[in-house]
Amino acid sequence: MDLIEAIQERHSVRKYKDKKIEEEIRVQLDGFAEQCNEESGLHISIHYDDPEGFDSRMAHYGSFSNVNNFIVLAGKDCPDFDERCGYYGEKLVLKAQQLGLNTCWAALTYNKKMVKKLVADGEKLCMIIALGYGETSGVPHKSKSMDAVLATKGNMPEWFRKGAEAALLAPTAVNQQKFKLGIIDGEPAAKVSGIGFYTKVDLGIVKYHFEIASGKKVR
Repeated sequence: MDLIEAIQERHSVRKYKDKKIEEEIRVQLDGFAEQCNEESGLHISIHYDDPEGFDSRMAHYGSFSNVNNFIVLAGKDCPDFDERCGYYGEKLVLKAQQLGLNTCWAALTYNKKMVKKLVADGEKLCMIIALGYGETSGVPHKSKSMDAVLATKGNMPEWFRKGAEAALLAPTAVNQQKFKLGIIDGEPAAKVSGIGFYTKVDLGIVKYHFEIASGKKVR
């Protein structure tokens, strides 16, 4: 499965099978997470066989069940901390999809008190991501039209159209899709549009999707 296929096939999954993640897959995920940390300066960690991360009233309220593995997005605070967490968190999400796993971003519906204990002193917790073998593969989310997220009107290059299509498949908090895409001096640009929850994290996810499909770095 290439990354475009992973984008198309990946959907949020909240209910998981009681099945351990194989050691060979753990090694690949952990190695990839370390690469992401080296590139980003973040402190992303993956926790296996630990049901406490989603053992809370909020997790049950969010309809999570049997979540025994999760990814913690944390690190030193910086001006683009949230966007970095979105960008590199989605890198791991799509890697997990390629390895046959399912995922779900979680901003509030997890055991925050317990997870905070996993974050080093002086570091900030952003979000976590549920991980494992889903009972189902999830279902596609409803997307806005392309026109609704474009800041640049008129004819668009093929690479931009492909990037925008992939961006619309990006998971965003409560499916709000509060972002705009455009072209500035011939190069793609993206920004948060309006007020919403975790919009900067969403922007990082959107940028990664756009870059995969377009082959161009987003401002």
